[in-house]
Amino acid sequence: MAIEGILLVDKPAGMTSHDVVDVVRRALGTRKVGHAGTLDPMATGLLVLGVGRATRLLRFLGDLAKTYEGTGVLGARTTTLDAEGEVTATAPVEVSREELERACAALEGESLQRPPAYSAVKVGGRKLYEAARRGERLEAEPRRIRVDRFEVLAFDPPRFDFRVVCSGGTYVRVLVADVGEALGCGAHLAALRRTAIGPFSVAEARPPEDPGEPLPLERAVAHLPRIELEEPAEARAAANGSILAPVGIPGPYAVFGPDGRLIGIWRDEGAKARPEMVLAPEG
Repeated sequence: MAIEGILLVDKPAGMTSHDVVDVVRRALGTRKVGHAGTLDPMATGLLVLGVGRATRLLRFLGDLAKTYEGTGVLGARTTTLDAEGEVTATAPVEVSREELERACAALEGESLQRPPAYSAVKVGGRKLYEAARRGERLEAEPRRIRVDRFEVLAFDPPRFDFRVVCSGGTYVRVLVADVGEALGCGAHLAALRRTAIGPFSVAEARPPEDPGEPLPLERAVAHLPRIELEEPAEARAAANGSILAPVGIPGPYAVFGPDGRLIGIWRDEGAKARPEMVLAPEG
């Protein structure tokens, strides 16, 4: 039976997310490995990987909240908004912890965030960081993000440690830079570690070169509502991508057969439920 399931990997600093995938492919001896959510090379922490059929389920993890812990430095702006960029301006830091906490808390809630110039977001088919390195200015459209919590853990000026819980697609280095602008002294990100993605914790993660046994692929949809089909004939039809009766659940939900196996993901559309993704039989 082919290897399949979910892997929790602790990404070390200096590796891209794709580098991690390559290491895991070699460790498991399979090419069919993908990752959900990207970490910048300087960042460490949790990457959720899918192996085999589980790669098709990774997109349903996108809405899970992400938890990060990191360090920001006040008083210095950089080109990349983190410690890997060139310092473009410095300013004295005359900030109290209370002022810092207010600036962080002010970013909680929903807002629009523009991806930074040094990011892999594409505009007109071109990656922003490639244009930035050539001295060209490209801007991506702002994206709606949600910050559930932005708390200060420690403050030893000019450095501060923080924890952020936010939606997928949020750039934490932009949040740190925004705090610096609000305080009038600028700021950049010095270190970042992702500690959780929804129910998945970095405490369960393993190094890329020794990823261990994959978790059952059903773990990738454990956060979704679950529907169980009782009739074998209905389950067989669903496995062939058939339209089902609606169940009255907003958003996607996981459909299982009488044997407890995951068939796929469906979504109600009016008087019908259409498959968003159907898992092919195990090969």
